[in-house]
Amino acid sequence: MRSRQSWADLYAFEVTRADETPLFRQLYQQLRSAILSRSLRPGTKLPSTRELSSQLGVSRSAAVAAYEQLLAEGYTSGRRGSGTYVSSDLPEPIDGNPQRRKKSVAAIKSNATQTHSIGDFVDVTVQSDERPFNLGRTLVDARTVGVWRKLSARAFRSLSRSHLGYSDPRGTAELRKTICEYLQAARAVRCDPEQIVVTTGTQHALDILIRLLPGADKEVWVEDPGYPLTRQALMAAGARVRPVPVDGQGIDVGAGIKSAPNARAVFVTPSHQFPMGVVLSMARRLELLAWAREKSAWIVEDDYASEFRYGGRPLASLQGLDEGERVIYVGTLNKALFPGLRLGYAVVPRALLRAFVAVRYLMDRQPSTLGQAVVAAFMEEGHFAAHIRRMRLLYRDQRDVLVAALKDRLGADVTVNAPDQGMHLVAYMRRGLSDVVIERAGRQHGVIVRAMSHLHVSAAPRSALLLGFSGYPRETIVPAVERLAQVIEGQPKSFPRPTKQLATPKRE
Repeated sequence: MRSRQSWADLYAFEVTRADETPLFRQLYQQLRSAILSRSLRPGTKLPSTRELSSQLGVSRSAAVAAYEQLLAEGYTSGRRGSGTYVSSDLPEPIDGNPQRRKKSVAAIKSNATQTHSIGDFVDVTVQSDERPFNLGRTLVDARTVGVWRKLSARAFRSLSRSHLGYSDPRGTAELRKTICEYLQAARAVRCDPEQIVVTTGTQHALDILIRLLPGADKEVWVEDPGYPLTRQALMAAGARVRPVPVDGQGIDVGAGIKSAPNARAVFVTPSHQFPMGVVLSMARRLELLAWAREKSAWIVEDDYASEFRYGGRPLASLQGLDEGERVIYVGTLNKALFPGLRLGYAVVPRALLRAFVAVRYLMDRQPSTLGQAVVAAFMEEGHFAAHIRRMRLLYRDQRDVLVAALKDRLGADVTVNAPDQGMHLVAYMRRGLSDVVIERAGRQHGVIVRAMSHLHVSAAPRSALLLGFSGYPRETIVPAVERLAQVIEGQPKSFPRPTKQLATPKRE
């Protein structure tokens, strides 16, 4: 109630003595308009007539007359000994003329369609759904929570001058140094702290890079199937997107060269291709690097979820093989820790560094220094490595439970293998089942699965479901698989080829 009262106290009431309309009527009309538009919401306490008259320099009788009119028409209610409040039983906001309001909304939608609104093809609500088996969910155990609270309290207690002003748009020196050491040790990345730029996450880094690509009609490669937000961001920026097919060895470099030999950049997920989960083979890595050197093109390596590997020895980063500094390495801490953190990073080649930092500065000025201080301490004091070790064991267990449940309950309908890395698995559909239909029906049964056929652009779609396994306690997995089984078993044996729909499963 206090916050609502404060907004009413600050409302920009105005009266004009040159106007022929009486002062009390001007006050009444402004209050009525503010109430109907919900600028003053139901339950909001209005200023007293004495305060209002003093604020506007009018007689108290004018304020009293305006309040009495509103009270008589039901817009406000009085509470003895408390004051005047906006009525709590008003209908939804209206525009005086419902038909005009409907036409206005229709006109807005029409204009948005004509201007090719990004909102038409980016689903911005899907990531908040916590039901199994949505993608990108994380768990933070009690040990990490306890440490995080302790480090956060320490950062706030110190509150040094460095947190009170502007700072380096690349991020604090302490965090960049720590990230650099981590990447050198864990991913064989070639870098120094000066090349690290802290971002809010993978998508932020990609957006900066897209702005740097020269030419309004830049031609770029993307994986097909691939991460939809990358492709959509490129399309929104006016890029000429060239989908390049992905097979068991990763992106088909030869096919990319054949379709767009002079492309300015390629966006790839070589360590764990999204969504298929394959690893870019060494032969393809070398072929891609050779093409980039020859054409002076950029390779954007999105190394999402690289921390979570459950078996085998991972290949080093693509950037670690790069002798010509043509690879821009992008990573995130939002998956290693939790999405609400909003911290990622880019390792930027020196030739591009100045421009990259300038764009980051113009977009967002700088990342939060307090948040960086907590993360830097968390990593430097060994808590990050310990957290990753614990989460690997936890996520591997959740993966194994999900794979076993799928094979046991749906072995005749899906083909699934346990992935060695990442936070989701792919269940390929058998007997002509439509992943699009199952995705839609699954929501009605409390299960969130993603149709992989949505993610194909030019390549022939293959019916499969993406299921996230991280972030779901093992006791919730088997009941969710049972609900999914009921959906799948209730489907006819074949469907027509699914139409393209622009659903957007998120990963970062």
